[in-house]
Amino acid sequence: DLIWYATGHLAVSPAAGGPARVLSARLDRNVGSPRFAPDGETILFVLEDSAERHLASMDTSGENFSRLIDGPLSLRGYSQSDDGQLATLISEPHLPAEVFYGTGAGRRQLTFTNQPWLDELQLAEVENVQFDNPGGTEIEGFLVKPPGFDQTMRYPTLLRIHGGPVAQYDFAFNFEAQLFAANGYLVVMTNPRGSSGYGQDFSHALWANWGVPDTEDVIAGVDHAIEIGYADPDRLGVGGWSYGGILTNYVITKSDRFKGAITGASEVLYRANYGHDHYQRQWEAELGLPWENAEAWERITPFNDVANVVTPTLIMGGEHDWNVPIQNSEQLYQALRRLGVETQLVVYPNEFHGISKPAFQLDRLERYLAWYDKYVKGAQ
Repeated sequence: DLIWYATGHLAVSPAAGGPARVLSARLDRNVGSPRFAPDGETILFVLEDSAERHLASMDTSGENFSRLIDGPLSLRGYSQSDDGQLATLISEPHLPAEVFYGTGAGRRQLTFTNQPWLDELQLAEVENVQFDNPGGTEIEGFLVKPPGFDQTMRYPTLLRIHGGPVAQYDFAFNFEAQLFAANGYLVVMTNPRGSSGYGQDFSHALWANWGVPDTEDVIAGVDHAIEIGYADPDRLGVGGWSYGGILTNYVITKSDRFKGAITGASEVLYRANYGHDHYQRQWEAELGLPWENAEAWERITPFNDVANVVTPTLIMGGEHDWNVPIQNSEQLYQALRRLGVETQLVVYPNEFHGISKPAFQLDRLERYLAWYDKYVKGAQ
C-alpha cells in the first residue's frame, strides 16, 4: 500500500517463473537500473544514498555487496562491456554529466563536452549542509552561493523545492540553481521528509500527510541559512515544479515570510482531481474514496487555506498536462485574483507536465528571474 513511498529493492526471480527473492532489503535505500555483469552472478545497480548516487554491485545470493563508485557525486548512467570494462556518466556540483572510464583510483574522465562553456563562466560554490528540523530530525540540503560570495553580506534567498515528492536533490550539476546564483541569489535546496535516499521511514512520513512534515523541513532549511548569516530574512522567495509546486502552495498558505512565489504544474484542490489525473489508484490507497473519506482529502488540500496567501505568486503549467491537469493552476489563479493577491498565470500551449520546447524553456527561465527580481530582490 506504500506505492509512492516504497523503497525500490533489487530482486531476482527464476526465468521460468516463480517468486521473486529480494536481495537488498537490508540496505533500506532505493536501487535502480540493475544489470547482470558478464559473469552472470553479479548484478550492478545505481544506489541512491543520502544525496549521493553510487554504482554498486551485489551477487545473486545477496550476501556480497560493494560500492564500485561512490562519494559526493551523482551517477547518471553506466555500461559494462562483455570483458568487464566499465563506462559511467557522472555529474558533480560543478560538472555537468560527462563520460568516465573505470573505477576507484583508476577512474578517468573521457569526455569534456561542456568544458569550453564552463571555461567562460564563474560557477557558484555549492555547500552541502545538514541541519535539524524543529523536532530534531536531521535534514540534508545544499546552499548555492552567488559567485564572489561574501559571508559578511546577506543575500536575497530562494527556497527551491524538488518534485516527486519521493525524489531528491543530489550532488549533480544544477543548471537552474547556478542560474539563480549567477543573478545574485542564495539558493536553498533541501531534502525534506518524503524525499528518497534516506530510507523508507523517511519517505513514508509524508503518507496522507502532505504539506505538514515537508513544509516544516523546507522552512527549517531557510531558517538555517538565516541563522548562519547567509540569507536576508526580508528578501525570501520560494518555488518549484510538480510536487515542488504543490509544496510551494503549502508554504504560501502557511507562511507570509516569502515576498515572491512561483508554483509550476501543481495541484491545489485534490478532490477535483479525482478521475481527472492518472493517480486514482494512488489517491484511493492513500486517502480513501473522496465521498467516503472526505475529511482526509480536505485536511491536506492547500486550496482550503488559500485565503491565507499574501505572497505574489506566478503560476505556470502545460496546456495538455495529464499528470497534474492545468485546471489546478486555473483554480489557484482565480482564487488569488478573487482575493486581490498579485498573481499571473502562464500556460504553455501544446506542452505536458514537463516543458520541452526550447523557446518555452527559455521563456520560463526569463519569467522566473523577472518575477523574483521584482518581488524578492526588489523587496523593501
